[in-house]
Amino acid sequence: MADCLFCKIREGEIPADIIFENDDMLAFRDVNPQAPTHVLIIPKKHISTVNNLEESDEAIMGKLFLTAKLIAAQEGVSDEGYRLVVNCNEKAGQTVFHIHMHLLAGRAMIWPPG
Repeated sequence: MADCLFCKIREGEIPADIIFENDDMLAFRDVNPQAPTHVLIIPKKHISTVNNLEESDEAIMGKLFLTAKLIAAQEGVSDEGYRLVVNCNEKAGQTVFHIHMHLLAGRAMIWPPG
């Protein structure tokens, strides 16, 4: 999508601190981190929200979680623990309408969040 911030990062039109990329996924550090480790993981395919997922996106969502697992290990936070967050729509805190997962680690997380 031409006006999507994350699509522009994917295309290299906007710089980002990219820490992982393969054919399906892209991961980069959040510019406004909420934890010492705060990485955004996006599918390269543009999907606006969880509500827009289709049956054919099942593999992409599985790869999203597997990529998070890989990045947690790469960042050295697997053993201490990390939080994965996917927001859906504005009231849940989604501000960029391209499905993405937040990987947060490096501090104690409270419950319930927000």
